[in-house]
Amino acid sequence: MMTINLSTASFYEKSTRQLTELRGQAAKLQQQASTGDRLTASSDDPVAAARLRTLSRDERLSRVDQAGSNAAMAEMELVDSALGSVANVLMRATELAQQAANGTLTDGQRAALGVEAADLRATLLTIANGVNGSGHALFGGQGAGAAYADVGGVITYQGSTTSKAIDLGAGQMVTPSLTGPELLSFEVGGTETDLFAVLGTLAASLQGDGTDTGVASRTALDQLAVGMDKITTSQAVIGARMNWVELMDDRRLTNGELRAAEVDDVGSADLAVTVSKLQEVMTVLEASQASFVRLANLSLFNQLS
Repeated sequence: MMTINLSTASFYEKSTRQLTELRGQAAKLQQQASTGDRLTASSDDPVAAARLRTLSRDERLSRVDQAGSNAAMAEMELVDSALGSVANVLMRATELAQQAANGTLTDGQRAALGVEAADLRATLLTIANGVNGSGHALFGGQGAGAAYADVGGVITYQGSTTSKAIDLGAGQMVTPSLTGPELLSFEVGGTETDLFAVLGTLAASLQGDGTDTGVASRTALDQLAVGMDKITTSQAVIGARMNWVELMDDRRLTNGELRAAEVDDVGSADLAVTVSKLQEVMTVLEASQASFVRLANLSLFNQLS
């Protein structure tokens, strides 16, 4: 009698354990089929799970690096546009100086040119005090506030001597802008000057401050040529930096594609194989459940008769 009871209990225990295992396998396969993920828990494959965590961390860091790259590119686009505007100002100022160097102009004509030269100086100040998307001065370096201040008609630089670099990741940095002096200040004949002074002196001479307008105009032409060379060089520098950022973006995109492919290879479930296994497990589960029901319904009397 005891042997029969123990055998019956063992049967129920074994059958229950088997059905539980089959249901667990079926649930796991159903989850893999619905999510596309091969791993439902780290214990499924600890090595693969660790690699997936590393890849996930690398992806998060890549997004941070991309944000820095986007910020740098946005600022350099503003700087590049500003440099183009400065070049336009200098080209027009050169035209004015060339006209003024012509001794056939009347005093009224020269004065009109002087007014326009003063307007160009004001325009240049507006460009030099442009800001980036965060409201920080484009050409003010790391200083706070406007890059240049106009005090009593004298325009002076208020920013720092260096610009802040932006981290692109992988140990790479880029400086998206230039300081005002790097852009607008230069030396001619051993004398330091800047484009504000050049335009101011030209405007004052043309408006009749008593200086020789011919000499002032020719001097301005020489200075403007040097200033234009500096602007052209600055445009080349910013262009090279933009190309570098684009190269970093391309490299980051390639690495991201490789990372995604590895994630798919390491952690993705093969849908066809998963569905096939699920069907197989469900078939065994259904057959096991049916067998259990039939055997469980047999009474001890029927087994002994």
